[in-house]
Amino acid sequence: MSFLRRRSATPAGPDFDVLAMDPGDWPGNLGAGLLPAPDGSCQGVFLRYDLFGGRGPAMIIGNLPEGSPAREVTEGEIPFEVAQLLLALENDEEVTVVGSEDVPVMQGDNLLIVRRLKLSESRISCVQFDRSDNVLVTIAAWDRPITDDLYALLKPLPAELFQQG
Repeated sequence: MSFLRRRSATPAGPDFDVLAMDPGDWPGNLGAGLLPAPDGSCQGVFLRYDLFGGRGPAMIIGNLPEGSPAREVTEGEIPFEVAQLLLALENDEEVTVVGSEDVPVMQGDNLLIVRRLKLSESRISCVQFDRSDNVLVTIAAWDRPITDDLYALLKPLPAELFQQG
């Protein structure tokens, strides 16, 4: 995945490419959040795709670089993106990871080893994979399965999307 590389210097926003669905391809609302570190560096980006007309997101896609504290979860603990999905849906039910399965998936000419997480809340689908630049991508969806077709829609988004005006 040669397009997934670290950028050298960006004044604001992430210093890594963000892999997600193009906002122009999404019919609903899109929101993006940056996870800042105390030193001002970006420790991750998550995109919230809302298909429900402001009533909550359908999907959250996170990109967390190596060393991001949001990547550090204990066994059974849900990923950051699942927690953000539950928060956005105002769902305070306790959810845990009850299992996982590694599945090979093709994305263009690249083979991904996708980790499908099984959660105690069956309405949440969650998958994770590591990119070649050690950025962890997590996709959490509410009330819809994550199919292999989704991986074909993922692409690096332009850095300008994450620049402060």
